[in-house]
Amino acid sequence: MRYSKDPELDRTLHHSVRDGMAYAVMAGGSETYFSAFALFMRASAQQVAILATLPALLGTLVALLAPLLAQWVGRRKPVVIGAALLQGLILLPLLASIWLAGDHVFATLLLLFTLYFAGANLAAPLWTSWLGDLVPERRRGRFFGRRTRWTTITSFSALVAGGVILHVSEAWEQTAIGFALLLGIGCSARLISVYQLGRMQEPAHGSTLPRVPLGREWIRNVRQTGAFWFTAYFALMQASVGISAPFFSVYMLRDLNFTYLEFMMTTGTAVLVQFLTLTYWGRISDAFGNRLILVVTSLSVPLLPALWVVSDNFWYLIAIQCLSGLSWAGFSLSAGNLLFDLVPRSQRSGYVVMHSIVTAGGVFLGGLLGVALLNWLPARATLFGDPTLATSLLWIFLISTAARLTVALLFLRRVREVRKPRRAISPHDFVFRATRFNAFIGMVYEFVTLFRRKEQR
Repeated sequence: MRYSKDPELDRTLHHSVRDGMAYAVMAGGSETYFSAFALFMRASAQQVAILATLPALLGTLVALLAPLLAQWVGRRKPVVIGAALLQGLILLPLLASIWLAGDHVFATLLLLFTLYFAGANLAAPLWTSWLGDLVPERRRGRFFGRRTRWTTITSFSALVAGGVILHVSEAWEQTAIGFALLLGIGCSARLISVYQLGRMQEPAHGSTLPRVPLGREWIRNVRQTGAFWFTAYFALMQASVGISAPFFSVYMLRDLNFTYLEFMMTTGTAVLVQFLTLTYWGRISDAFGNRLILVVTSLSVPLLPALWVVSDNFWYLIAIQCLSGLSWAGFSLSAGNLLFDLVPRSQRSGYVVMHSIVTAGGVFLGGLLGVALLNWLPARATLFGDPTLATSLLWIFLISTAARLTVALLFLRRVREVRKPRRAISPHDFVFRATRFNAFIGMVYEFVTLFRRKEQR
């Protein structure tokens, strides 16, 4: 398959696809299981929540250094390769920590996870700028569409393979070896990614590097575009999500005693459904606009944590994950499109950096609130008299639902659409059409009413 008539550019873009696939092996097969790894290392639920949020926030802040480093070096490529190399090599001491961390597990994981995400976020803005210069604008949609398709398939395959490896190693009572294999494979995959990045060309005269948006004039201009309220809404929604998100892995592996195979199937289902439905959400976006999708999914996403309280049946949770993948695919696509529509091109790169930092901060604060609530809530409680909740994590899920709904009701009305949709339709009519003609929605509702939460054994 040719991406360009220019042979050198065509080779570079093929190397970029291979880089993405190698990175996806690390992300799907290693990073996906970080929370499971922390639990295996005997981290508490509170520590898992901090490990899932604080390193990501600190890593996002490192992105502010990317333009300065690129200007100091004079090129983007060496910085991207160095950051990618750091990210990959960090997995080696993480592997060694299985046997060497001793009594300092939490501090060790916190440091290594932070360095891992620092490498990822240091490379991201420069990589985006680099690829933006390489790929002609008229070909970007087709190239990145194909690249994303291959990386998503690879990431999902790595996620499945990782779950199988952990399942087999657990059956043989060699779980430590299983995690060591995942981390070793992730390191090797990232090194292959570094090699592919090294084979890519960098234009001699690229576009202006991303700048950190600072100053009152810049903030005033952004507020006039409507992006300010969008970021406020998105960050608060992510904070509400962060209250419960770090605890789902804990709930499945610790409280429900899921095997790693069941954990992989539950996690992978949402990823697979997102991949399968993104194209359809894109068509709806083109026809009816992004705000409509954001409104509809902003009312379904808040319900997801509460649905986990209804039953702990494995197949019920698989159905909920199908609904989760469907909802998050639409939410993520519409939010990403709105961000690019609301911000002028001249301010876009810098705004994306700040948007990411504010969002990561929201997730971290939400995670801290979840930790505080977990310390305060009773270990067992009764919901409406019956059934008895076996773990306080279920209260966390309900609180997250309430917070998500509150944010949606208070802030969603301030988010506006810039691009006029081809066909205008109200959210109510859209939901009516979707539920009337979509058998999948009916199937989910059947599962919701079929199972009731089992008595604590």
